[in-house]
Amino acid sequence: MGAEAWGHSVADLLKELAKRHAIPEELLNGALELDKAYIPTGYPNAHPSGSPRTRYTTEEARRLIGHAERIFKFCSDILAEI
Repeated sequence: MGAEAWGHSVADLLKELAKRHAIPEELLNGALELDKAYIPTGYPNAHPSGSPRTRYTTEEARRLIGHAERIFKFCSDILAEI
């Protein structure tokens, strides 16, 4: 097995995985979007006013969850092959 990947950036983790597996561009783009939401969604003072829950629409939340689910499934499928 190769070296382990660490960190909070989903995009960086997928880029590391891309050294061994082909990663669809759609997953990489979704990972970039997830990375941009990581800090502001978790900190109540990340936005100039209001809480994070007032700054994201239901559509945005569903899209981000969809990205996470597709990336999780992709990685789970790779692990199932090992």
